[in-house]
Parts: sequence; C-alpha cells; structure tokens
Amino acid sequence: MTTRRTPRRAEGQSERSDLDLFGGGLVSDVARSEPPPPPIEYAEPDGYPGETAQSAVAVSILTQTARDVIEGAFIPLWVRGEISDFKSHRNGHWYFCLRDSTAQIRCVVWKRDQRGIPAAPDDGMQVAAFGRLTVYAARGEMQYAVTKMEAEGDGLRRKALEITRARLEADGLLALERKRPLPRFPRVIAVVTSPDGAALHDIVAVLHRRVANVRVVVVPCAVQGESAPEEICRALDRVNRWAGADLVIVGRGGGSREDLWAFNHEQVARAVAACHVPIISAVGHEVDISICDLVADYRAPTPSAAAEAATPSRTELVGDLRKLSLRMSGAARGTVRWHTDRLRHLARDLSSCSAEQISTRQTKLETIAGRLHALSPLATLSRGYSVARAADGATLGSAAAFQDGMPFDLIVRDGTVPAQVRGTPREQAS
Repeated sequence: MTTRRTPRRAEGQSERSDLDLFGGGLVSDVARSEPPPPPIEYAEPDGYPGETAQSAVAVSILTQTARDVIEGAFIPLWVRGEISDFKSHRNGHWYFCLRDSTAQIRCVVWKRDQRGIPAAPDDGMQVAAFGRLTVYAARGEMQYAVTKMEAEGDGLRRKALEITRARLEADGLLALERKRPLPRFPRVIAVVTSPDGAALHDIVAVLHRRVANVRVVVVPCAVQGESAPEEICRALDRVNRWAGADLVIVGRGGGSREDLWAFNHEQVARAVAACHVPIISAVGHEVDISICDLVADYRAPTPSAAAEAATPSRTELVGDLRKLSLRMSGAARGTVRWHTDRLRHLARDLSSCSAEQISTRQTKLETIAGRLHALSPLATLSRGYSVARAADGATLGSAAAFQDGMPFDLIVRDGTVPAQVRGTPREQAS
C-alpha cells in the first residue's frame, strides 16, 4: 500500500522565495512560472526483520548487528580495573578479565596491538586499559579490545626492563669482559640519532671544538615513537655494512620515560651489541639509565659528554705532549746516569777483579815453579850430583854404557867437563 505525501515547506518559508537555495542567486521569473514538482511516493514497510517467525534473522546477523551497535555507541576510552585470569595464547593474543569489586569484563589484546604495551601484565595488577568495547560475533560475547595499557606506578615498564635485562644477561651481553676500549684518536665518528634533535647539534659542536679534523657522519633515525626501535636497528645495520666508522655514538636528548623507551627495547640492545665498532650510548640525562647504556661499550650521561669521551681536546693533547716530553727527557737522563754509574762500577769491579786475579795466578805460578824446580835435574846437580852424556847427547845412566877410552861429557852444576873412560867400568854389586 502506498500513499502520496507532498513535501512540506520549512516553517516560516514563504510560498515564493527570491533565493535559490542551490545556486545562491535570485530565482528568475521563468523558474517561478514552472509547475510544482509531483508528489513523492513512499512505500510503507510491511514489517521489520525478526518481527515474525517468517522474517527471523540469522544468529550471525544478530551478533554482527550487536557489534555494530555497541561499537557505534561507545568511543574508545580508558577503563581501570584489576587483571585476572591472564592467558597468553599460542597464536600470540592475550586474554584476561578486567574487574572491580562488583563487575568484570572479558578483554583481549591482539598480537598486532602488543607493541604499545611494555610487557604482559600479571594477575592482580591494577591497570588502566585503553580500548574499544566490541562483540566477538562468532560467540556473541561482549569483550573489550585493548590497545594500550598502563599499570599503577611503573609496574609494566619495570617488568619489561627486568625481562629484557635477564635475557641479555643470560646471553652474556652485559658482561664487562666484552666491552671494548674506545679508540684514542678516531678519524670518523658515526652519530645515530634524530637529524632534527638538539642532541646532534650538541655532539657536532663539542666534536669540532675539541678536534677540528674529525669527520662526523650522521645516520638519521627516529628516537621516539613506535617506529623508533626498528629505525635505530636499521641505522646500526647501515653503519655495520658501511664499515667506515671508527666509533659510533647512539642516543638522544632528555625526555619523558615514554620518549626514551625505544632505547630499552631488546631489539635495539642486541643491535648495539652486534655493532662491529665500539659504541658510546648517550640517552637522556645523567639520571636516565637505559638497557642500551648497559650493553654499549661506554655510557655517557649526556650527548655532549659522549662527544667529550669520544675525542681528546687540543688542550689535553698539548698537556699530554708536554708530560710525555718531560717524561722522555727525565727517562733519557736517568738512563744515561744509570749507564754511567754502571760503567763506573764495572770499571772499579774490573780493576779490583784484575788485581785479585793477577795475585792469585802469580801465587799459583810460583807454586808450580817451585814444584817444577824441585823436579828439575838442575836442582839435583846443585846438590853435588852430575850427569854423564855421550858425544851424541845420550845420557849415560849405567856402568854398562861406558867403554874403555870412550869420551863423554860430565855435566855438573855450573858447566860441562870433558872426560874419558880409563879402564873397564865395574858394576856395583847388588
């Protein structure tokens, strides 16, 4: 059944208006002379879905309609309550209940939304969760889809820090033995930070003031926000692939805990540990200590302090050269003095040793000479003995060696006496 309805004019509108509501100008006389539009026909509905058994709706349509109604009626909002029945499903999603003293609601954190939450909450933890009320159409269950979460105090962030630190410590990345010394005179320094931050300006100003010939290479990246951890890791990977830096400074200026949170990310800490050259971490101010600071080879309290630690100043170099010059001069004088004294002592020791050796050897020679003299035939001759020798020099030591008329020489203490045998020699009776 259809009825005809004529569109009603707005209250207070005259039958003939001089304004064209669509064109903005005056209506011409030709337009006024046109006949009025025909009446609009509206079809009266026979009923609404689900009014009768014949128009019953499917369960899926009911739950999907309920989801649309609830999601349209509630804007995303923060809800405070206590965590209970927390479960981490094997598909990566988190399921739990958020309750107070009189009510509870089922909650879910999809795997894709967990990046905005520092760590998984624990049962009994008081939290404020941000999300949207919705309906899980497949089961017809109302649930709260959470995308952000903050615990009372710093519970979630402290838990995330403890978990990350425990993993890194188990892998030996926090050990002092693995920290490398910084190069004394780096020629190329890579700075991983935001190109628009004050930290970069401070680092460059300090470096050029201290050592004018150092080359600074900026590797830009975001230092806060959801994309910061991934960008910092990519920047460090570029430094590794480039392999032209002697030293790396990674960090940013001060900020809130949320602003600095990217440097507590486990992925960033492992990228710092995997860097091929020594790294200085300069995150925030002196009171701000991050996981990145613990893994880096050197932790600087501020970006300016990182630049000072990376390079010596000209004043320090001049002072060091003066100290080295004085030490070298003193060492040279000391060496000359020591060797002079040593030579003097050696000369004295040599002289003393020589005199003693001469005296000792002279005494030995005298002793040997005395022994030789005692065994010498001349000593025997000096006691009144003589030696007979034939004309050919052979010693005549027995009576049988003499023959009648044989000439021979008789050697006595002070000379030689020619002699001749007369008669037949007689042997002494034994």
